[in-house]
Amino acid sequence: MLTEFELPAVVPAMDIGSLTDHPRTNAAEAADHIVMSVERNGAWVGVTSTEFLAEVQAVAKGVIANGVQPGERVGIMSRNRYEWTVVDYALWYAGAVSVPVYETSSAEQVEWILTDSGAVAVFLESHRNKAVFDEVSVRIPECTRVWVFDDSVVESLKADGVDVSDETLEARRDGVTPDSIATIIYTSGTTGRPKGCVLTHRALMFEVDNVVEGLGDVFLAPGSSTLLFLPVAHVFGRMIQLGCVRARARLGHSADIKDLLPMLQTFQPTFVLAVPRVFEKIYNSSQQKAVAAGKGHIFDSAAQVAIDYSTAIDGDGVGLVLRIKHAVFDRLVYGKLRAALGGQVRWAVSGGAPLGSRLGHFFRGTGITILEGYGLTETSAATTVNRPSAIRIGTVGQPIPGAKVKVAADGELMLGGAQIFSGYWNNATATAEAIEPDGWFHSGDIGEIDDRGFVRITGRKKELIVTAAGKNVAPAVLEDRIRANWLVSQCMVVGDAKPFIAALVTIDPEAFPAWLKQAGKQPDASIASMASDPDLIAAIQLAVDDGNKAVSHAEAIKKFAIMTTDWTEEGGQITPSLKLKRGMVMAECQAEIDALYG
Repeated sequence: MLTEFELPAVVPAMDIGSLTDHPRTNAAEAADHIVMSVERNGAWVGVTSTEFLAEVQAVAKGVIANGVQPGERVGIMSRNRYEWTVVDYALWYAGAVSVPVYETSSAEQVEWILTDSGAVAVFLESHRNKAVFDEVSVRIPECTRVWVFDDSVVESLKADGVDVSDETLEARRDGVTPDSIATIIYTSGTTGRPKGCVLTHRALMFEVDNVVEGLGDVFLAPGSSTLLFLPVAHVFGRMIQLGCVRARARLGHSADIKDLLPMLQTFQPTFVLAVPRVFEKIYNSSQQKAVAAGKGHIFDSAAQVAIDYSTAIDGDGVGLVLRIKHAVFDRLVYGKLRAALGGQVRWAVSGGAPLGSRLGHFFRGTGITILEGYGLTETSAATTVNRPSAIRIGTVGQPIPGAKVKVAADGELMLGGAQIFSGYWNNATATAEAIEPDGWFHSGDIGEIDDRGFVRITGRKKELIVTAAGKNVAPAVLEDRIRANWLVSQCMVVGDAKPFIAALVTIDPEAFPAWLKQAGKQPDASIASMASDPDLIAAIQLAVDDGNKAVSHAEAIKKFAIMTTDWTEEGGQITPSLKLKRGMVMAECQAEIDALYG
């Protein structure tokens, strides 16, 4: 094992320029290239490099005409849509700073982010969002300009800016340097109030340049494209947005994950990005459909062959018999799975949580290679990632070119490089705690670096459970394995200062009807009414048993409880980036936890 590792930068940190250089370069070098696709009346309409730049410049003039000054902060509260990307670049062109706000944020969260950042204006997607803003607007007096996307505000801003000269606009753009703040992204926060992560143009350009070049087969391949369905308000989605513009990869936006599959089939992306839960759902829904059609055994055999095929690639090579089996299942199963994602997907990028080796091997065996990465808002998204030329499934990859990682004496993973954020907005104390004087950033995660520089995350430093016997347990290892079960939605391992490890498990409401039918139960039975059903308990026990295979006996789950309702973002237990708010769940489920140890 190594204690420190880094790769040389492919593109050095920039000394001049800003993120607005990318759309300008695109328009100059590839004027008619389609860089965006916008869904209008059920069809995808292309937007060229020239058209995108013109729209960005026109909106930027409108922002200037409305009095937004260089360095001032402007909120963007919206689901994914083309206008989000236009406004993001327009604000930078005008010298301003964009502040994303999740579209699902509560009034209290909106108030905090806009007040703490000192936002002078805000873009809202709809009048529903405006109603949330109106609840707290009296306490945000500085935020005097409110624009609503659904009111054709982009066209209105274009009209507002007709008298702003090109010279004035370019002077604004020229005033932006690599050290200028590009965005302040508030961490969704599993506990406490979100902190604003300050990301400069230099940090984001360094990140994007080296991710795009490091993943050239993904971003720079002819005809590359992606449909962005993770929130662009999240740093992961934002990095993909910036990477696509920089690479001229065709970018589309999906606002509602419920309509994702039909949109994927019409958009036909060459790569997708998602959190592990999305890949779990794809696997589980495919398995469910096969079971419902009486072909569950075929799917299970196909899944094992895909895993064996991928594992063999990393081992002694694929033998003839396995190659024949794989070819058969490619026609029967794998081709249909690829078709469901549009038929053109070769690559997927996963982040936000550990993926797990089984899913990684399964998808690569079906013809879709998942490149798992790791990073935080504070690191401009990815600091490590598996690259097409350097993959080790089960790890989060090597550092991106120019980044570096090391393991501290207590096992914490430390991150370095020009992609590291400047600090927390208005919070010098938190900044000093997070960033060492020599520039190393405390990730808060426990990790290890293998002999080739591949990083493996083994737990969250603050989430380590210490049992009454003094055993340290990383809950993520167990939770990820259990959540991979088709019937499980969420899982939280507990046991701090307790005699043994236990878990709370929620049932996937989409999978539950299929289980009822499979188990011969009443089709209209609710999860609440079945929580103590012996057959359901036995089904979850199988998932727990599988999770326990990954740990020692002392770390294994001895008891579990099935929750009567799922944990969701709407319920407040899950962040917008699909992370569990452990403190919230612990408080809400204290009675159930106590009962496990009663």
